[in-house]
Amino acid sequence: MKVALLLGGAALVPQSAWAQDATGVDGAAPEENVIVVTGYRESLNAAIAQKRNSASQVDVIVAEDIAKFPDTNLAESLQRIPGISIQKDAGEGRAITVRGLGAQFTRVRVNGMEAIATSTDGASANRDRGFDFNVFASELFNSIVVHKTAEASLDEGSLGAVVDLNTGNPLAYDPGFNVVASAQARYNDLSKDVGPRLAGLVSWTNIDQTFGVAASLAYSKYDTFELGNNTVRWAQGAFRSVNGTSCFTGSTYVPSALCNQVGLAFHPRIPRYGLVAHDRERLGATGSVQWAPTDRTKLSIDGLYSNFKETRDEFWGEILVRSNERTIDVTNFAIDSNNNLVSATLNNAYLRTERYSRESETKFWQVSARLDQEVTDTLSLTLRGGKSRSDADIPVETTILFDDRINGYTFDYTNMASPKLNFGPGGASTPSQFELAEFRDRPSFLTNKFETVGLDAEWDIADGFNVTAGAIYRRYDYDTEGFRRDSTYCGAFTCAPGQTGLPVTDAISEIFNLGDAGQPSGNSNSWLVPLLGPAADAVGLYQRPAVSQTGENRSVTEKTKGGYLQFNFDTYDLLGIRVTGNVGSRYVRTEQSSTGFNSGSEVTVERSYDDWLPSGNLNLFLTDNLILRGAVAEVMTRPSLGNLTPGGSVDQFNFRITSGNPFLDPFRAVAYDAALEWYFAPGALASVALFKKDISSFPLSSSFQGTYAQSGLPTSILTPGTPLHNAIVVGTNPSVPIEFRTSVNGPGANLKGVEVSLQLPFDTFASGFLSRFGVLGNVTFVDSDVDYTLATPASALNGSGNPVSGPATIFTRPLLDLAKKAANGTLYYEDEKFSARVSVAYRDGYLDSTSGNLNIFEGYASTVNVDASIRYKLTRQVELSLEGTNLTDEYRERFVNDPSPRGYENNHFGRVIMAGVRVKI
Repeated sequence: MKVALLLGGAALVPQSAWAQDATGVDGAAPEENVIVVTGYRESLNAAIAQKRNSASQVDVIVAEDIAKFPDTNLAESLQRIPGISIQKDAGEGRAITVRGLGAQFTRVRVNGMEAIATSTDGASANRDRGFDFNVFASELFNSIVVHKTAEASLDEGSLGAVVDLNTGNPLAYDPGFNVVASAQARYNDLSKDVGPRLAGLVSWTNIDQTFGVAASLAYSKYDTFELGNNTVRWAQGAFRSVNGTSCFTGSTYVPSALCNQVGLAFHPRIPRYGLVAHDRERLGATGSVQWAPTDRTKLSIDGLYSNFKETRDEFWGEILVRSNERTIDVTNFAIDSNNNLVSATLNNAYLRTERYSRESETKFWQVSARLDQEVTDTLSLTLRGGKSRSDADIPVETTILFDDRINGYTFDYTNMASPKLNFGPGGASTPSQFELAEFRDRPSFLTNKFETVGLDAEWDIADGFNVTAGAIYRRYDYDTEGFRRDSTYCGAFTCAPGQTGLPVTDAISEIFNLGDAGQPSGNSNSWLVPLLGPAADAVGLYQRPAVSQTGENRSVTEKTKGGYLQFNFDTYDLLGIRVTGNVGSRYVRTEQSSTGFNSGSEVTVERSYDDWLPSGNLNLFLTDNLILRGAVAEVMTRPSLGNLTPGGSVDQFNFRITSGNPFLDPFRAVAYDAALEWYFAPGALASVALFKKDISSFPLSSSFQGTYAQSGLPTSILTPGTPLHNAIVVGTNPSVPIEFRTSVNGPGANLKGVEVSLQLPFDTFASGFLSRFGVLGNVTFVDSDVDYTLATPASALNGSGNPVSGPATIFTRPLLDLAKKAANGTLYYEDEKFSARVSVAYRDGYLDSTSGNLNIFEGYASTVNVDASIRYKLTRQVELSLEGTNLTDEYRERFVNDPSPRGYENNHFGRVIMAGVRVKI
């Protein structure tokens, strides 16, 4: 192996010169990392101490005090670390990206045990390996350790990083009782909501500090508004007529200069404004018991529970251009230099108003135990085990749709971020103009489970040299299932000739007023929407049978067996300077069983694969305060869960067929890291880190255009009334393009970057008032090249007026979710009573998908987020606080197509202000 050859030289160091790094950060021993500190500056100093003494390259966040994490959200704390950016949902941090690698490439351990916690986003529950940090209250945790380089003793499965989340341990607290309680009022200036945020911790440790118990509780409830616009991508396709020129004879497309010009331009598929309201409630609890009957024995039992609920309500007023182009007449149009139909008047336009509601709940629990036993003065053993489970359930996901045909609808996307959309002279507010045409309910249930047992041994062979070895067994189970109660009204009930739905009345409708969505003057800002409960009752929605969706029902079981051997050293005999580090290898065998449905039949595919993962870390103390670090390792991440199913599913509304591939190889890479760290004063650090990953195995999403007939699937699986059923079975558009999505083993990729970081307390160069200030800052530059093969935009329309995709072309772009630039900065002040800080986080724009509808990629624009906090200690026991997040009310702008972006969505979430009090006894 390449890495084995690079590491072989480490064996040449004389064994008598090797020593144990007794103060290193060990992710498998989280209780040893707990340092009780008081104050923001002290938490920074404690974090620097752990980073400095680590044998590998790590970053650490330590709580400012018991049950007092630096930020209100774990992900938002992590974004302060060099190389880490976050992805937000409903205005709060949800997932992290480490050095350009997305959430699925990062392993997260809770109290030393790998776990996955999943919540829901805009589309569905997280159905991948990524960890959703918004499931947990930050007050439940005492420290976070981010391992950026691999060690043989560190759990495999990460190309990005291993993140350790550690809850508090009672033996780290002072003897006797410790009681902490905090209460905050949370206000959002967009939703005008005021909600509670409460937390408390109680611990007791005996006078000898041999037995202790601790428990914590955190609760919050709040509403967040998401206001803005959305196009649901852009597409090509012929319209019925353009400026009075007919484009069809019957169902046959008749080419002309005008019809081709507009049909080959990209138009918004569903132009719309709307509101997404997030009503969230979070409850979390921890419990810990520790017993140390002798100096050689310690038993720790930890439990963590979280319940995260959300009701998501959406209100949209839209034009359904998608799949209805051949019934719509276009006039007064404009096409920009990027071939976008940026403005037009639409007649016989398909007006739709939409009411969507989803109730979701994530329940997470974990129980873990750890026994540390010193067998002799030189030999110690650690036995650890635990279970965790995360259930992300969506028992209700309802959509009710009102439809109408209108004339005089206009759209203007000259300003892509803030388009002007107007329903025309007839408006969209009269019940009698609408029919309840379609209804849906899509419950789904997702479960992730882990069972882990591990045994580790540490043998101090000689002064300055020890060996660690271990064995591990892990079982991971992933299971998801989905159901449908979807139908058109006339598919479920008998309709008279010419009727397309249930006539709408005041009893099942209400007027929606948009509010501040960043819209320009002249925009339509109110429209009729379904009144959810009465409208659902009118069609008996919840009394309809929930039909299992075999394409969404799948499971994966992975059994991992393996072990590691690692040599740790600390010597002063090499060139007269101190040298620390480790070298070793980890072996893991993965036994995978994937189950899914293919053409209605359940299929299970089993396979196994082996990985040898050598790694090494070397640290040269050039002076007492200047450390040169280097690391090299072979690393791997298992394939995305959703891609492992042997089955597939048909999206009948977006004309898409998605299938899995259970034979995907893991992501495999060789990682190289180097860093220079200068601890030039107490609490101060300046560092630069270089990193590179050669990714030899990289599964890629593949997308191409075809027809339904090419799928080989029977038309009997298509639901009557859906757009795809109408196109294929009814025959309104039998050759409509179908997008096929699957995953294949890609050719590989590369990634490289640099991180620059500074931590500077002003007391290193100033006295008096200025000495109480300090700054933190970091900037990260990352680049990568991946070859993606994608269909290209159409240059011709077929006989049905549908776009004929251009030839498949290789596009070289960065890894998905990789932002080339990211930066964070914090200015803080702290004295005996008063503290304040302001933080700014910047993330460059990035691509997150290869997109669809012949768009070339899609992604997000750059963002800048500003947060601040002020704290004042009334007494040693009582502290007041005022905190603000998203103080500039940053918009989240999404685009399709690269390099000439088209607007996808542009939303904002409002500023959040929290005022509260904290009491410590």
